[in-house]
Amino acid sequence: MNTTNNTSKLVILGLMTGILLLIAYTPLGYLNIGPLAITFNVIPVAIAAITLGPAGGAAIGAVFGMTSFLQCIGISSAMGAMLFSINPFLAFVQRFVPRMLDGLLLGYIFQFVRRRTDVYMASLVTGFCSAFLNTVFFMTALVVLFGNTEYMQGLIGGKNIILFVCGFVGINAVCEMVSSTILTGAVGAALYRAKFVPALEKSRG
Repeated sequence: MNTTNNTSKLVILGLMTGILLLIAYTPLGYLNIGPLAITFNVIPVAIAAITLGPAGGAAIGAVFGMTSFLQCIGISSAMGAMLFSINPFLAFVQRFVPRMLDGLLLGYIFQFVRRRTDVYMASLVTGFCSAFLNTVFFMTALVVLFGNTEYMQGLIGGKNIILFVCGFVGINAVCEMVSSTILTGAVGAALYRAKFVPALEKSRG
């Protein structure tokens, strides 16, 4: 039984890694609606947290963070390239740590909500938190690590930090939260029916 569970976990881990790499480096990871570009990169992180727990969420979050950092070296992220030129180490921290932390916390969030409701609702909450926390952590790290640089001061333009963050993430973040909530809820429920979501541990005493 343990061997079967371990094999299933490895399959899911490999599958989520492959999906994340695919959507990170192809147009499949983005839905363009007019001027908006909605990313689905946070969804494999949420699915990994649902099926594999905090450790699995952190692992796929780390993959997401690494792909995000590697975009700083190429030309796919103008802001990332600029941050990398200012301080490569801080650019790595700003891109990598928020995504790994997001995945770790999602595992605990799913477990907490699931003990109080059904899997579908817990998956919906996890999907929402995946996009929400990713945005919060990413922007917080950006402001804390690079807020005093000439580049960031030019972007902020004397605005209040909260107003700058809201204007920067814009409606894209809202759309990502909606899409992540809906898709993660559907996939999480399907994986539960397929018995890929672990059973709840019975409380003792």
